[in-house]
Amino acid sequence: MDGVFTSDKVKNSNGGEINYYSRERKMMCYYRLFVLLALSSFVVESRHLKGNSYELSSFHRSRTNATIEPKIWAVLVAGSNGFVNYRHQADICHAYQILKNGGVEDENIIVFMYDDIAFDIENSRPGVMINKPDGDNVYKGVPKDYTGEDVNVDNLLAAILGNKTGVRGGSGKVVESGPNDHIFIYYADHGGAGILGMPSGVDLTAKDLMNTLKKKHAAKSYKSMVIYVEACESGSIFEGLLPKNMNIYAITAANANESSWGTYCPGEFPSPPSDLDTCLGDLFSISWMEDSDIHDLRKETLDQQYQLVRRRTAVDDMVGASHVMQYGNKTIAKQFVFNYMGANPKNDYYSPSSDDDSSLTTTPSIVSQHDATLLHFWHKFRNAPEGSPKKTEAHKQLMDGLSLRKHIDESVNQIISVVFGQEKVPEMLNTVQSAGNPLVHDWDCFKMLVNSFKKQCGSTSRYEMKYSRAFANMCNAGVHINHATLAITQACSTNSPPP
Repeated sequence: MDGVFTSDKVKNSNGGEINYYSRERKMMCYYRLFVLLALSSFVVESRHLKGNSYELSSFHRSRTNATIEPKIWAVLVAGSNGFVNYRHQADICHAYQILKNGGVEDENIIVFMYDDIAFDIENSRPGVMINKPDGDNVYKGVPKDYTGEDVNVDNLLAAILGNKTGVRGGSGKVVESGPNDHIFIYYADHGGAGILGMPSGVDLTAKDLMNTLKKKHAAKSYKSMVIYVEACESGSIFEGLLPKNMNIYAITAANANESSWGTYCPGEFPSPPSDLDTCLGDLFSISWMEDSDIHDLRKETLDQQYQLVRRRTAVDDMVGASHVMQYGNKTIAKQFVFNYMGANPKNDYYSPSSDDDSSLTTTPSIVSQHDATLLHFWHKFRNAPEGSPKKTEAHKQLMDGLSLRKHIDESVNQIISVVFGQEKVPEMLNTVQSAGNPLVHDWDCFKMLVNSFKKQCGSTSRYEMKYSRAFANMCNAGVHINHATLAITQACSTNSPPP
């Protein structure tokens, strides 16, 4: 073809005409078809590799805006040990499975648990842990980052701060988050006013946790953070302490003054399998996790999850049901849950009318955290064969548990009487700070007394934690620390604790 064409048709060398635009249009169609096929292939491959449909749009955002994609970091903490506390480690293992199924990498999930349950001699299913009666094995694949004595306050706070030189033992894994990242922290264990239990060393005080969160915020090493806390009186960890300007949103299983609750307990409904005589979960925890198991977390907001959990936990016709609470920056609750837990692709087509959803409106029977240990021993005793060594051992454990409670009750009364006089005992035991105010003014005094009491009178059941408010009130009343610690030592050593 010679020259430049000026019309739809041009002459060829033989005098024939070529419809040039027609051929050009065909070439353009072929080109567009090629592009569409290439893009379709990319979408399928991206879905296959990433496992979550939202990854494709994230890819384009990062390419277009030249920004670093936010990561999810998670810290999961079971603060107890002993088979009687099976439920706490089962809660944590279940949370790991939700994050893993949601696409969060193991390198971004840090697990603290004593790891003495799955292969405990009392576990009739070695290597298996379940979080509900008909549940799957939640123990499978869980990282063992910090176990045994490495589950302690110093390692936990160092891990949250991303301080690799501050951890001792364990995997050394810490939260190495950046300014665009989201952090999820979930804790499950016994608690008391102002404290969260830890299986090794001292317990974690609300003030020490808050100081760590403030350091994390000052370092600008996260975009937003969500904290879920399963513990008695867990509202006291944040009440009057967590500012609204730190981009942290916290949900607690109970307010500052009430118990949280174990569930799926022996003799209750629904009960665990007959070979497991311990509670399998905690009401607040199983509520948010069973919700996360089936919902599309890309479409459910944190507030929607909170409302569901709140309704399932605060049941009007239950004696002592707890009130799930919100603290900190509540605008974060408008975000979708998947920002902090990922989203399981299997739930992409979840429908609110699904049969599974009915279970989320049903509340199982509950047991006070303080009574779960005795319930475990009672069922061991009842189920053991008559005249067997197991029957004798279970009876001794039950009697020792009752004696220990009596020992702790009497010790606290003696401590207050020695320091303030018998007439002040009711005041020290029952005074509650008004809403919005922190538990105690002198946190150093409080920390000294509660940890001294744990050391002298503590137990695996953590029954002594119910009296942490009394020590807060003693500090608020201006107690002399040395006088109080001496009284603790004397009382705990003279009230005939069980051997």
